Amino acid sequence: MHALQYEITLPADYDMSVIRDRVARRGRLLDDWEGLGLKAYLIRERGLRGSPVNAYAPFYLWNTVDGMNAFLWGGGFQGIVDDFGRPSARQWTGVAYEEGAGGQARFAVRERQPLPDDGPLADLAADAADGARRSAARDGALLAAAAVDTSRWELVTFSLWDHEPAGAEGDVFEVLHLSAPGRDRIRRGRRW
Repeated sequence: MHALQYEITLPADYDMSVIRDRVARRGRLLDDWEGLGLKAYLIRERGLRGSPVNAYAPFYLWNTVDGMNAFLWGGGFQGIVDDFGRPSARQWTGVAYEEGAGGQARFAVRERQPLPDDGPLADLAADAADGARRSAARDGALLAAAAVDTSRWELVTFSLWDHEPAGAEGDVFEVLHLSAPGRDRIRRGRRW
């Protein structure tokens, strides 16, 4: 599993209905993308759920590098580049994935944090996997994933929810659409 996200920060007075319309028109284009586990089409709106900005920030979990590369180099990502310029696309290596019992994806939570400089890496990864399992077990959670950017030693945890989770740590997003052609093929549990 590979995680990928780009976040496009938009002006404070940006009409977010433009993004909502874009996703309504184009969101289904990845509903059958080969190698994609899932893509959550996410937005944050300034002043809502603690967000200081308006942003469009799709989050992906890829089952295969080939699928991700086909998206980046084969045309899927080009639509973003054409409309917004080329944003930085962050990538993380999967550590763990767990399914929950929640219903329809309405909200997402993303938390990024640096990993401590000390301690065995296996222990840090095991803690991240345990955190994903605990998150997925919470009421209303659809799934939780943990992944690491080894160039920065940054842990990202990502979860989907059928309601806005109380006391969520991290950035809370609204889910506009979920493309999940390979969600059932994302291997559960820790990834090593």
